Amino acid sequence: MASGLTIIIADDHPLFRGAMRQALTGMDGNATIVEAGDFTAARQAAIDNPNADLLLLDLTMPGVSGLSGLIALRSEFQSLPVMVVSAHDDNATVQRALELGASGFLSKSAGLEEIREGIDTVMAGNIFTPAGFQSGVEHEPEVAELLQRLQTLTPQQSRVLGMLGEGLLNKQIAYELGVSEATIKAHVSAILLKLNVDSRTQAVIQLGKIAAVAA
Repeated sequence: MASGLTIIIADDHPLFRGAMRQALTGMDGNATIVEAGDFTAARQAAIDNPNADLLLLDLTMPGVSGLSGLIALRSEFQSLPVMVVSAHDDNATVQRALELGASGFLSKSAGLEEIREGIDTVMAGNIFTPAGFQSGVEHEPEVAELLQRLQTLTPQQSRVLGMLGEGLLNKQIAYELGVSEATIKAHVSAILLKLNVDSRTQAVIQLGKIAAVAA
């Protein structure tokens, strides 16, 4: 691993962040480690560290619902590699994470050596997946089409959709994002159009088809 890397660890469990920090420190004592305990903090860390080399993203943190966080971060920070870290490492979840732009997928059951191998692999520009993962075509045509539609959302639309998934009202989303409620209504309208649905409830249901993963 190249010296002097900046790596963001986004996970709401301090003990797991500590384990990841231990693994990274063992690889490179000069690495700058930035920790984030929720999605808002993860996004702010990416903003504050524009030259960060890697973001390790837990799929289930406060402020995010499953793969919606990956969608939003990949849309907003296109040059920042994101490696998903999750206990939910079934074939379908790994496949969908990769299709949505993840640079790799690390199981939370991985030991220190596998964590280091995974990060080295991604830092070398390659894709890392858990042992036993079999790449293939999405077996559900409806989900495959949904993945394509989700990738047409703008960064702000992705964030709004994620907040809709958290059950927030328009006025709450407007407050969180520092914009007017009218702006959020416009975003919601655009999201419904791009996802080809008629209501915010249907949009959340669609998101749930690819976002509902375990911690």
